Amino acid sequence: MDIFERIAAYRAEHESLAWSGTFKEYIELLRKDPRPAMTAHARVYEMIRSYGVEEEGGHKKYKFFESELYGLDRALEKLVEEYFHSAAKRLDVRKRILLLMGPVSGGKSTLVTMLKRGLEQFSKTPGGAVYAIEGCPMHEDPLHMIPHELRPDFEQEFGIRIEGELCPVCQLKLKNEYYGDIEQMGVQRVILSEASRVGIGTFSPSDPKSQDIADLTGSIDFSTITEYGSESDPRAYRFDGELNKANRGLMEFQEMLKCDEKFLWNLLSLTQEGNFKAGRFALISADELIIAHTNEAEYKTFIANKKNEALQSRMIVMPIPYNLKVSKEEKIYAKLISQSDMSKVHIAPHALRAAATFSILTRLKESKKQGIDLYKKMRLYDGEEIEGFKEADLKELQNEYLDEGMSGVDPRYVINRISSALIKQNLDSINALDILRAIKDGLDQHPSITKEERERYLNFISIARKEYDELAKKEVQKAFVYSFEESAKTLFENYLDNIEAFCSWTKIRDPLTDEELDPDERLMRSIEEQIGISENAKKAFREEIMIRISTYSRKNKKFEYHHHDRLREAIEKKLFADLKDIVKITTSTKTPDEAQLKRINEVIKRLVDEHGYSTVSANELLRYVGSLLNR
Repeated sequence: MDIFERIAAYRAEHESLAWSGTFKEYIELLRKDPRPAMTAHARVYEMIRSYGVEEEGGHKKYKFFESELYGLDRALEKLVEEYFHSAAKRLDVRKRILLLMGPVSGGKSTLVTMLKRGLEQFSKTPGGAVYAIEGCPMHEDPLHMIPHELRPDFEQEFGIRIEGELCPVCQLKLKNEYYGDIEQMGVQRVILSEASRVGIGTFSPSDPKSQDIADLTGSIDFSTITEYGSESDPRAYRFDGELNKANRGLMEFQEMLKCDEKFLWNLLSLTQEGNFKAGRFALISADELIIAHTNEAEYKTFIANKKNEALQSRMIVMPIPYNLKVSKEEKIYAKLISQSDMSKVHIAPHALRAAATFSILTRLKESKKQGIDLYKKMRLYDGEEIEGFKEADLKELQNEYLDEGMSGVDPRYVINRISSALIKQNLDSINALDILRAIKDGLDQHPSITKEERERYLNFISIARKEYDELAKKEVQKAFVYSFEESAKTLFENYLDNIEAFCSWTKIRDPLTDEELDPDERLMRSIEEQIGISENAKKAFREEIMIRISTYSRKNKKFEYHHHDRLREAIEKKLFADLKDIVKITTSTKTPDEAQLKRINEVIKRLVDEHGYSTVSANELLRYVGSLLNR
């Protein structure tokens, strides 16, 4: 890659977006494409939609968030549909501050950053183009120049509603430079940019005693007062506050609830009326989305103060809980590690899953539903099929607690512990046991974990360890069985053929000799006994499988062995039972003979090539599974 060629191409692309002309030319542009005149809220909504929307099970999934946020589909759907979509349609929610409320490290800041970056990129596209009055410090909508008396006719002809007044700078410019000739007033295309303070602002509060309202609304330029003679002259005022610069786009209000309530009074008028007071000027119009974020404790303190009622009524509070899916939590950890200098350290398969299992268990609440424990609930939330539970049960569980996911261990803590394990041991490879050990060691140092919570968390570490033990044994046993899936499918098909003959009182035809044989009772029982199916219960179990096959057939689906939890377990256990002694002897022998050594090397190669292990982590896995099988 030639970096200078890329820079030149980038600059050329940026320059190609430039457009400038008169207000008359801008109106002709709107006649062809009215999208540049959309409101800030509509622009955010259209930006999100431009990445694509998928519908699944009656729910919408917005692809815009996929690259950074994991497991928050329900919260994000609610955010987009109930706030952004409604606000884009000019419903009253656009006159509210959007407050994201959730636990620490839950993705609130990431969400806001994504919206900012998304707006920047969207403003470079035809659908997201933004045009402003040339030279306006607030990048004002050119349509504000159209007199109020003419606006109803304009709306009828163009289908565009105009809201807002010219800012003091543009009023003076139109009067002194263009002598009221609106048609010739300059208009230019602007690219939204946080770095350049165009349409995207960020406000972070400091000490309430020293915080200056000018940070929000701009300030007097004392160096020019002598030149212009008055503080009410727009040329003697800096329209450079965050509310000024975020016009036409988005302003992030960091830690808003930490601000003194008097400092937030400016937001009352802005949210409800779309304007704010600055200096010795009339109310200044602003079209912007104000988005703030806070945690639950701060929010409860805020609403407890009666002085905040006016501002509270102008807020839309959107809960952003922790992710509750193990597979998504793994992605969060993988993303955070990939952004560090430790990304070259090999992390063995299932290591991040063990950490994720622990984290999700701490965030779930015990269900009142009979027959469901936290581990089963975790698996259901992650999309696994569990016998005896249907889609309706999952929805019932999700609706049981509205605040589920608002507490528990945060991803930052787990990443800190993984980082500690990586640095402390200075290894080229790290496995699930290393990570679980690091998490356990860190519980004593966690300042907000009570003694009772520590006991619960230790139990969750134990559950994560047991799950890993089972995964580790299966991984090794699969590596020993060449082409495990084919072996499982063959055994499964053989079992189905036999139970079908058993249930229909028919014979099985031998494919080689063409001889008719009775169903192989010995084979069927050798599989069923793996999961404790008694002699008395075998008939009912076999008939249940046949009913399941029939159900799948009616839906034009093929019934696979993993579609029935207990049957899958039985097939796997049968294969592993036949293999267990070989695995046990091979992995635990301290001085393997030539044949055993060859088998070990083949298994290690398969673990590396097909299962994602390094040579070091594959050897560690074999030693660990050997010790498990010898217990």
